[in-house]
Amino acid sequence: MGKRFDSSKVFYRFDPDIPPIGSVKLKEKVEIETRDCFSNQITEENQLVSSIDFSQVNPATGPIFIEDAKRGDALAVHIHKIRTAETGLIVTLPGEGFLGEDVKETRTRKCKVNGNWVDFRGVKVPYRPMIGVIGVASEDRHPTGVPGRTGGNLDTRYITEGATLYLPVEFDGALFGLGDLHAAMADGEMCVAGCEVRGEVEVEFDVLRGLSPPWPVLEYGGYTYLVVSAGSLEESLKEASRIAVRALSKAFSIDWHDAYMLSSLVADVQISQLVDPKKTVRIGFPTSVLNAKKLLEALSR
Repeated sequence: MGKRFDSSKVFYRFDPDIPPIGSVKLKEKVEIETRDCFSNQITEENQLVSSIDFSQVNPATGPIFIEDAKRGDALAVHIHKIRTAETGLIVTLPGEGFLGEDVKETRTRKCKVNGNWVDFRGVKVPYRPMIGVIGVASEDRHPTGVPGRTGGNLDTRYITEGATLYLPVEFDGALFGLGDLHAAMADGEMCVAGCEVRGEVEVEFDVLRGLSPPWPVLEYGGYTYLVVSAGSLEESLKEASRIAVRALSKAFSIDWHDAYMLSSLVADVQISQLVDPKKTVRIGFPTSVLNAKKLLEALSR
C-alpha cells in the first residue's frame, strides 16, 4: 500500500484554490479515509438531521494533487477496495427526497452491516458499498453536494469496487477528493439518503492524455456509462441522449440518423439519483460495443 490520507482534512467545494493535502504518483495505490455524509455528526437514532450543522454535509477527503495529471487529460480512478463501518444511518425529513411533500416527520434509522447484508429494521438488504461524492477541481467551483461535469455528488451505485471512473482534468494535478460512502443505495436514492457510512477507499490513478470528456465516464460490470447531471430529470436525459448519439456517430463513422437507430439497440438509459440539487442519469453501452477508451476518443472529436 502507498500513501494514506485520513479524514482530518476535508473540503466542501471543488475549488482549485483549496491547497492540496498531499500528492500521489500515477499508478500508486492510495488509501483514503472518509467521514460519512453528515461529517459523523449523527451517531444515534434519537439525533435528527434537522439539528446538525449543514455547512459540514458531504465532506470530501482531499484535495489530493495527482502528479502528471494535466489539464485536458482524463483522470482514470481505479477503485480497488471499499471498507465501510459496521453501522450506518439513513434519514428523512419534510421537504426532502423525491416525495418530500409527503414526508410528515424527521426520522433517523440505523443500518447494521453484517457480512454480505445490511440490516434495516429486520429486512436484509444486499451489502453494496459505493462512493457518493467523487470528483476533481472544477472551473465552476461547485459544492461537493452537487453533481457536475468534473464529478461531485454523483450518487451512482456502480461507482464501486472494480469500477474505473474517468474524470475531465480542468486544472493541473486534478485536485481529487471523495467521500459520502454508502453501504447500500438503490438507483434513485428516493428518500434523499442511502445507508450513510464512514469508511476507507483504496484507489489508483492513471491518465489518458488529451481525452478529457464533457461528463464523467464509468466502466463497470461489462458496461461503459456516460454519467450526466442537470437541473431536471428531463434535461439530464436529453443531454445524455444527445451526447450518446453523437458519440456513437463518431465511434462508428456513421451519420446521426444511423447512430440514433443504433442507440435504440445498445444504449440503456438509467437513473442514478433523483434528489440532489441536480439530477443524475447514466447511459450504458456494452463494453463489447463501446469500451471506455473508445467512448472517450469519440467524445474528444
